[in-house]
Amino acid sequence: MAFSRVSLSRVSLFRQNSLSSPILISLSNLTLSLQPNRCRFSPSASLSTQDSTPSIDSPPNPKQIWKPMCLYHTQGQCTKMDDPTHLEKFNHSCSEELKISAAKFKETSSQQLDFFLVLDLEGKVEILEFPVLLLDAKTMDVVDVFHRFVRPSAMSEQRINEYIEGKYGKIGVDRYGLHSNVWHDTAIPFEEVIHGFEAWMAQHHLWGNKQGGCLRRAAFVTCGNWDLKTKLPQQCKVSRMSLPPYFMEWINLKDIYLNFYKRRATGMITMMTELQIPLVGSHHLGIDDTKNITRVLQHMLIDGALLQVTARRKPDSPENVEFLFKNRIR
Repeated sequence: MAFSRVSLSRVSLFRQNSLSSPILISLSNLTLSLQPNRCRFSPSASLSTQDSTPSIDSPPNPKQIWKPMCLYHTQGQCTKMDDPTHLEKFNHSCSEELKISAAKFKETSSQQLDFFLVLDLEGKVEILEFPVLLLDAKTMDVVDVFHRFVRPSAMSEQRINEYIEGKYGKIGVDRYGLHSNVWHDTAIPFEEVIHGFEAWMAQHHLWGNKQGGCLRRAAFVTCGNWDLKTKLPQQCKVSRMSLPPYFMEWINLKDIYLNFYKRRATGMITMMTELQIPLVGSHHLGIDDTKNITRVLQHMLIDGALLQVTARRKPDSPENVEFLFKNRIR
């Protein structure tokens, strides 16, 4: 996608070796490795009737030697695919990392949807990162990943640099280990991100304008309502664009978790701890959080949870959201 690049003073956001090796932390006897409406589905809050005790047969733990994702590759801009050293140091695929053994499909429920779009936006003032992982609801395989860094449109260059340093400087997003910085190298305006995302969804036959802009037997999965209820509309307003119709409904994994396991989870870390799933990667790096949320989703599917839309915007007043589960996280 062609765009006019704003000249920014380079700020080194990467701390040497900050992500080069796993860090193990003991937490409650758990070892963590830090490393409109035709699209509607039934609003019933009934979930699987199977035993909702968390299964110990969880998705396989990540490999002992964890490798960070190449963040140029996730955006289709890696130029080192012929470099053995680079390929040895960085991961270039989510498919194997999140692969589920067929032997674990004994208790799974038949889903109303064919695909889940796991999304975890990053950025409090404006969206800085837009990662989406496409998961097959039947096989639980990762089909594809869409990942873009987003350049703010209503901020000065100085404020952008301060903002990026404050957001990513603590964890490092230069995963080449060089002086170049992946965010500054690849970030594009939000409008371009959305255009690219729509092309990506169309490529996978998930969406099309002829269908009124609705998703085809797919739904977004988020960890909370903030991403699509609050942040996405705010960013659309800042970017002076209409809210796309495919963002009219979503699945809040916290609400599914509450109704299935009969206990509350305040966030991703709580769910992962209770389900004994290792945290992998850097928390609050969107692409890593999206993969960790996917691990929780896979575990719940293996345990027999039925995923249903939990929130929907009202067609005549999209600013108003209807929450479909009586028992939900508030």
